[in-house]
Amino acid sequence: MSDDLSAAEAARDLGVTLATLYAYVSRGLVRSRAEPGTRRRRYLAEDVWLLRQRKEQRRDPVRTAEEALHQGLPAIESRLSVIRDGRLYYRGKDVVSLAVTCTLEEVAALLWAGDLAAKLPDQPIATPGEWRALLKLGAGLPPLETFEILLPLLAARDSGAYDAQPASVQRIGLKIVRVLAAVAVGARPSPAETAEVLQGGWPTVSTADRALLRAALVLYADNGINPSSFTARCVASAGSTPYAVVLAGLAALQGTKHGGACERAEALLEEAGDAAGARRVVEARLRRGEPIPGFGHPLYPGGDPRGALLLQLVTERHGKVRDVALATSLVHAVRDLTGQLPNVDFGVVALCRALRLPPGAALALLGIGRTVGWIAHGLEQYQEGRLIRPRARYAGEPPQS
Repeated sequence: MSDDLSAAEAARDLGVTLATLYAYVSRGLVRSRAEPGTRRRRYLAEDVWLLRQRKEQRRDPVRTAEEALHQGLPAIESRLSVIRDGRLYYRGKDVVSLAVTCTLEEVAALLWAGDLAAKLPDQPIATPGEWRALLKLGAGLPPLETFEILLPLLAARDSGAYDAQPASVQRIGLKIVRVLAAVAVGARPSPAETAEVLQGGWPTVSTADRALLRAALVLYADNGINPSSFTARCVASAGSTPYAVVLAGLAALQGTKHGGACERAEALLEEAGDAAGARRVVEARLRRGEPIPGFGHPLYPGGDPRGALLLQLVTERHGKVRDVALATSLVHAVRDLTGQLPNVDFGVVALCRALRLPPGAALALLGIGRTVGWIAHGLEQYQEGRLIRPRARYAGEPPQS
């Protein structure tokens, strides 16, 4: 759905004549755009896909309903992000441009308040003594597990947690982002920029490398209604607090089919060992019928622009580092053997290896960045005010009288 279609392509996909396609356009069912420099028009692939899905729904409504939760018809309206022509946009702004010009806090302001320059409400989090006591609870655990321990405690201490007004949700959202950043590096929560907090707590990261952390956080902020964002929205629709919204997102993120992709990409680099072993490892995985983690993305068939940007930035600064050479060799090997291109998870893992970050750092960056998106989805759902409650189609044993 990321590319526009020619008239012939749109008509073919819909199984109609050109005249019928033009009738759909005149009725507002399919939108079109002028093709620059020509008199031709291009037709939005998303509209064509939706119209085709509606036709299939009329033919087989039961099957369509079953498939709705598996990359089926959009069931939730959102103004946060969209993929068009292979690019990701936050509220209409290209995420690649945002990643090299904005902080995570500015992107939070964009997603939460609709304005990069919006001032988000702030508050102190804990005294030094209280914070040391909280950190001890997660001592020795990976960052995400520590996040899940601390958030309920912070929620219990926040008397305004159930206030779903935007300003209150934004206040809590900013507080959570700062807590997660502090936990990731074992520091105190700080009003400083998130990337600065992380850079200051990871001794192998230079001030100049802060831009790499900033880019990773911004690129991870949102990517549509993925499993963790959908879970977060369900929890928000039930009237739970923003703390619970983020906890729900974290629970889904830790699944092997979601955030676990980072850990599998890390394992791939470990398995390869060095640049010379890259092609051997890829060939071995293909012979065994195993996927290549960190490559390909169903929403970006032409290549994930987020992964491409991170690899470009990392290579520009650390191209001679051994692990960056290894990542580059893996990219070449996978592209040559499968045609697949690296996604954002592989890009973040390459970044973490280049900066010699501790184990679990890639998943921590994903959790911190995506928290901004979960809060944004929570805000939308609070304003929607409706409970998300899909109906189940019972397929078990008949009830016994």
